[in-house]
Amino acid sequence: MTEILQTRALGKTFGGLDAVSDVDLSVQTGEIHCLIGPNGAGKSTLFKLVVGTYAPTRGNIVFRDRDVTAQRPYQRVKEGMSIKMQTPSVFRELPVRQNLHIALQHHVASQALAQEEDRLLELLELSADAGKPAGVLSHGQQQWLEIGMALALKPALLLLDEPTAGMSPEETFRTGELIQQLNGTGVTVLVVEHDMTFVRQIAQRVTVLHFGKVFARGSIEEILADQRVEEIYLGKPHEH
Repeated sequence: MTEILQTRALGKTFGGLDAVSDVDLSVQTGEIHCLIGPNGAGKSTLFKLVVGTYAPTRGNIVFRDRDVTAQRPYQRVKEGMSIKMQTPSVFRELPVRQNLHIALQHHVASQALAQEEDRLLELLELSADAGKPAGVLSHGQQQWLEIGMALALKPALLLLDEPTAGMSPEETFRTGELIQQLNGTGVTVLVVEHDMTFVRQIAQRVTVLHFGKVFARGSIEEILADQRVEEIYLGKPHEH
């Protein structure tokens, strides 16, 4: 497997506090990789470093064999990253289809636009809602719409920051199915998440952060079997 994304000794300090410290993260091409950890572990900070919202204090970020450490977020998007942040930022007054149209218009030939909109509407199970203002969709549907807008860029790497926050269990499960479907079409996915049921559903490999450092990494099976990971999540020491 080739690596699509690597961080090397990546660190971010805020006023003397190490939010992220010496993180080596490796995401393989074609996988669903989950970045997990308890609250305050540094997950969101690491995500913002990868997408370029924050500049690192030290270390490097390599994406598709290019050092992108100094690149702005829009430059990383041009390289093939697509980002879905935690809160939906859809155009609430505009119809669902028009939201997708706006996202697609600079990336798809005009004669193919309607067809691509239809494909995404079907994938997102929003065909019946295509003419409704995006603001009337449920929270989960708005999140799916925004994932669809992120997909308009035809990304090599889709980055999702807590995509199931605020969702019902049914919406969460459907989101997992959607991510697996996208992954099946060749999109590599990096998900920041703390819902372990959801992580179990989708993750192929997992990196666990704790106090800004890599605490554990491995396959989902290895992580679930690691009692130290259970301890930091549940605060329970295991019996020796």
